[in-house]
Amino acid sequence: MRRKEFAMTEEENMKELETFLNEMSFGFLGTVGADGKPSVTPLNYVYHHGSIYFHGSRIGEKMNNLSANEEVTFAIAKEYAIIPSYFEDPLLACPATAYYKSVRIDGRAVVVSDLREKADALEAFMRKLQPEGGYKTIDADDPDYIPRLKGVGLVRIDADHTSGKFKFGQNLKEPVRNGIIEGLSERGLPQDAETIELMRRYCPHAHTD
Repeated sequence: MRRKEFAMTEEENMKELETFLNEMSFGFLGTVGADGKPSVTPLNYVYHHGSIYFHGSRIGEKMNNLSANEEVTFAIAKEYAIIPSYFEDPLLACPATAYYKSVRIDGRAVVVSDLREKADALEAFMRKLQPEGGYKTIDADDPDYIPRLKGVGLVRIDADHTSGKFKFGQNLKEPVRNGIIEGLSERGLPQDAETIELMRRYCPHAHTD
């Protein structure tokens, strides 16, 4: 059961969820085949116009599964910091944990055939993954792109439900939380400073100003 302190609901937190979806570019697609067996596929994605898009071959396991069952789950996660037990307790291992963001989308997969939607989504991919440019804009009317657009498989996930879990010590009492902040500050790993900022952001009572 998910602790309510960490829950990010689409009713209250959709802007936060969408910001995270736009920041990330890699997730895990859960499908079910005609034989009833589940499958998970890691892949790149782009969040565009409120939907998840991914591309690839028009044949293969994931496409076969989508033909059998359009219902899918898509998950994205980012770990920010491992919190060692001794930040809280000098003896017991129990307090060891991790701070992270995760988003889960349950919805329906739609195989896109319209060339204009394909071009629009794939151009969004390029702007996200190659923001420096260096390529010709993907255009559904460009004869150089038309055969490629016809040949690539593109899938759109329309969400029925979106939820998230952002865990940054929201459940901790102030002395314990301050001890973890101090431990992160002293440790100084690349994402520790950002983790401290997120702890303060998602724990309003931790503000010191």
